[in-house]
Amino acid sequence: MTEEIYRSCGNVFADLGFANADEMLVKAELVRQINNIIIARKLTELEITKILGITSEKVPDLIKGRLLSFSLENLLKFLNILGQDVEITVKTTSKSNNQGKVLVNIS
Repeated sequence: MTEEIYRSCGNVFADLGFANADEMLVKAELVRQINNIIIARKLTELEITKILGITSEKVPDLIKGRLLSFSLENLLKFLNILGQDVEITVKTTSKSNNQGKVLVNIS
């Protein structure tokens, strides 16, 4: 059996053929940041529901990174509630590439 190896474009969701790959990549990174905060603060599920204002049924979705369970807007709101500033920058893409891209930079 011959195995083919493909170079990633840098977005696993695009590599897998998802139509909304950029949005999914951004959501995945935001969820990762939210979960890092939850772990660092050692928050319980009950504390998460109270702090973020979500139902207990939604907590496992957040922890397990079920991206379709949350809107981008809600994830940004959760980060703000958890004391994080979120900065969005829009700039012209390079001339060599007509298609823009979405990036999440963590500082």
